[in-house]
Amino acid sequence: MTTIAAYNAERLIGTQVGTSIIIKELARGGMAIVFIAFQKSLKRQIAVKVLPKSLITAKSAELFQQEAEAVAILSHPNIIPVYEVGETDDFLFITMQLVQGNTLAQYMQFAQKNPIPSRRVLPLPATLRVMIQMLDALDYAHSQGIVHRDIKPGNIMIEKHSRRPLVTDFGIVQVLNSDTEAAKAVHGTPLYMAPEQILGQDVDGRADIYAAGTMFYQMLVAELPLPEFKSKTDLLKHKILSRGNFFLKKPSEVNPAIDQEMDRIIGKATAFEPDQRYGSGRDFLGDLEQYQRQRRL
Repeated sequence: MTTIAAYNAERLIGTQVGTSIIIKELARGGMAIVFIAFQKSLKRQIAVKVLPKSLITAKSAELFQQEAEAVAILSHPNIIPVYEVGETDDFLFITMQLVQGNTLAQYMQFAQKNPIPSRRVLPLPATLRVMIQMLDALDYAHSQGIVHRDIKPGNIMIEKHSRRPLVTDFGIVQVLNSDTEAAKAVHGTPLYMAPEQILGQDVDGRADIYAAGTMFYQMLVAELPLPEFKSKTDLLKHKILSRGNFFLKKPSEVNPAIDQEMDRIIGKATAFEPDQRYGSGRDFLGDLEQYQRQRRL
């Protein structure tokens, strides 16, 4: 079977998908290719996510369909909206807003290359702003019965002009009340995966809280204090065996500009046991807003 990396996307240029025409490739993920397209009906550029049928297995087709159904019902200023869902003879597709900007991961990588050590992390006021808006979006999604399951810097777009963060790629999202085997499958990015997700247990919004807490920690330090690992599997084992001591140092021990209250917030968000974490995105962002107010950030 051809992989997504080897798939010849050139053949899709000029293809009509719904009311749009594919113009050029934008990016590739683990399952799909994202194109820029022109929507003729509204005369605007949009993004189209395509999953070639030649690459489809029963599981990947189900996950792609779940993405379409889940994201289509969401309406929030910090979640990229879906316009249309459909299929052709060759592929499944989702059309959505085209965001002018970069991923949070790209901004973090740019900062880490700064020759001045103190500037290798994102400014705290900007970091808090991104986190608060993202957590509001997650809290809303959770209220609709949806868990993202793959929150990471690469899945947060930062709009160029407004600096608004937008959560994207609900590619492995699951509906909370689903009782299918697919809902219990282990999916996600190892560094950000909650322990219960790694163990294949049922998860709820607190798995996203764990991922958001890990991402927040990563935004505040030049390099996360992780145990040595040789593979993704090794990293997952470390996280489970650590029983809550996965990070080798507290945030304040890595970045002196971080205080003990921030240690507490990150520690609670990334607690090993779900019951010890914030119960909701609203609770997490509430502590961040209080921190923001008290320090006038």
